[in-house]
Parts: sequence; structure tokens; C-alpha cells
Amino acid sequence: MPKTFYTERDVADLADRGVTTIEISDDVVVTDLGRDMAHNRGVKLVRAKAPAPADDEQAALIHRVKAAVLARLGEQVDAAVLDAAVNKVVGDAKEQRR
Repeated sequence: MPKTFYTERDVADLADRGVTTIEISDDVVVTDLGRDMAHNRGVKLVRAKAPAPADDEQAALIHRVKAAVLARLGEQVDAAVLDAAVNKVVGDAKEQRR
């Protein structure tokens, strides 16, 4: 899976859109200047919990969907709304399979 990098500008853009937390994992990297910007703008950088093996597939799906939406809509989408919508849809689909 490709890594996602957040630069100083990315963090500033996310903060401007109301994002208050960025989850950091092995696949998500924030540059040093990005970390400084997060600190200055009050954006929390939190370490994501290690997913359970069964959740790896779901996490990969969520990542692919978010990346596709952001590639298509770019700045037109609010990151917090996108996170909520994708997690809701994937969570609902998971519940229906049970």
C-alpha cells in the first residue's frame, strides 16, 4: 500500500477545512514542517491503533475510497465529512455481512 505524506501546506489546508486530528500510522507520514504546522494550528497528530488482521482489508478499502474521492474532487470535499461518510458506509456494509 502506498504511503500518504502530509506536508506543511497539506496540514494548513486540512486545518482550514476544520480537521482537528490526523491519524499517523506506518502508511501515513507527516513531514517535519507539517508537524510544526500542526502544532501551530492546533491539529493533533495521533498514532493510529494497529488494526486487527481482519480489519486490514477494511482499512485498505477505506484508504482506496478516500484516495479516489480526493483525486476526483480535491478541495471540494471536507476531509472530516469524507472520513465520516466512508467509515459509515464501510461500517454499515460490515454489519450487513454479519
